[in-house]
Amino acid sequence: MSRWIIAIDGPAAAGKGTLARRLAAYLRLPYLDTGLLYRAVGRRVLDRDESPTDAAAAECAALALQPEDMERTDLRDPAADAAASAVADVRGVRAALLDFQRRFGAERGAVLDGRDIGTVIFPNADLKLFVTASPEARAHRRWLELRGRGLGADLLDVERDIRARDARDIARTASPLVPAADAIPIDTTTLDADAAFAVALRAARSRFGLE
Repeated sequence: MSRWIIAIDGPAAAGKGTLARRLAAYLRLPYLDTGLLYRAVGRRVLDRDESPTDAAAAECAALALQPEDMERTDLRDPAADAAASAVADVRGVRAALLDFQRRFGAERGAVLDGRDIGTVIFPNADLKLFVTASPEARAHRRWLELRGRGLGADLLDVERDIRARDARDIARTASPLVPAADAIPIDTTTLDADAAFAVALRAARSRFGLE
């Protein structure tokens, strides 16, 4: 079995999670949504009525993280989005989760998606993809996702949240959101899931010599 490490980074709602899951299934590799780790940490902080920007509270939540925290059903709403972005700026949180992510990938290889996989977690990944899309396209996707889960949301509010999170992720001091120098860019603004997967699969086949 292959032990490739594939890093897929990009901003919120760019489609990297869907792409990563499909690529992992096709290549028979384990998959890890690393963003879910930060969402779960943020939720633990909110549950204690503390601020996600409180470094001590955020680090404490990261150290106490349990596997069942990733199974919560409230990790994809705007509050979780904002909390995840805030705790991700805490160096202690990133340090607490770094070993977990590296152990996961080193065991059997993996496809991991997040915001610093190719730059920090696995800088020597076998393949790096950076998935992006326009803020308008990403907001519309997130809005449809929220509506599909029965959550009321205003499209303009969702777009403001997307842009605000982009600004925080790019400007944060701990592992800012930037594409790795050797990452292959995939702009999904005008691509559906099948088209994005086709682009990624071509990149994987080329890199790994697959037919």
